Amino acid sequence: MMPIEPVTLSLGAALLLGLSFGSGPCNIACLPYLGPVFVATGDTPRDAWRRIVPFSMGRLSGYALLAGAAGWAGVLVRDWIEGPWVRWVLGGATILVALSLLWRRHANRPICASHATSQRVTLPPQPDKSAALPGGLFMMGMGMALNPCAPLGTIILAAATTASIFNGLQLGLSFGLGAVLLPSLIFTFGVAHFGSQLRDHIGGWRNALENTSIALLVVMGSATAMGWIAP
Repeated sequence: MMPIEPVTLSLGAALLLGLSFGSGPCNIACLPYLGPVFVATGDTPRDAWRRIVPFSMGRLSGYALLAGAAGWAGVLVRDWIEGPWVRWVLGGATILVALSLLWRRHANRPICASHATSQRVTLPPQPDKSAALPGGLFMMGMGMALNPCAPLGTIILAAATTASIFNGLQLGLSFGLGAVLLPSLIFTFGVAHFGSQLRDHIGGWRNALENTSIALLVVMGSATAMGWIAP
C-alpha cells in the first residue's frame, strides 16, 4: 500500500471548499431527495425553514462527526464510509420522510359526512402529526453528508493529518457551513417557491401531485438503499 501524503488545510480553506461544493454538485445531488418534499408539502419560502433546518443540521452533524472521527482514527474513516451502511441510512431516511408525508396527509384530512342528514360538516383543523418528518430530514441530511465525494475526501485527509478530534470537528463544521449555505438559500427561495406556486395553480391535481412526490421519494430511497443510484 502506497503511503498517503499528509494534507494541511486551514478552516478558511475548508469553508471555501464547502462553498465551491455547495454552489454546484451539492444542489444537483440534493434536488431528487429534497425537491419532492417541498412539492408535497407546498411550503412557502416563509415556512421552508421547517424542512431546511433539520436537513441542514443533519448535513452539518454528518460532516463534523466524520471529520472528527478522521482526526481520531485517521484515514481509515475514508474506507469506512465506503461501506453499504451509508446508502442504507440515506435510503431508509428518504423512505421515512415519504411515510411521514403520507401520514401527514391523512392525519390532516378533514373528517366530514353526517350519515343522518347527509350534510357535510367540517371539523376544526387537526394538528400537524408529522413528527417523524424533521427526524427523517435530519437523517436524510446526515446520509447525504456521509456519501463520499472528492471535496469530502480532502477534508477527511486533512482531518486525519491533524490527529485531533477537535481539529477534525472544526474542519468538518467549516466545510459543512460552506456546503449548506448556498443550497439552503436556493431551496428556501427557489424550490420552495416553485413548489408552492405549482400547488396553487394545479387546483384539483394536488392529490395526484402529493402522491407522485411521495412515490418518487420511496423510489429514490429504495434505489439508494439497494445501491442502484448514488447522490
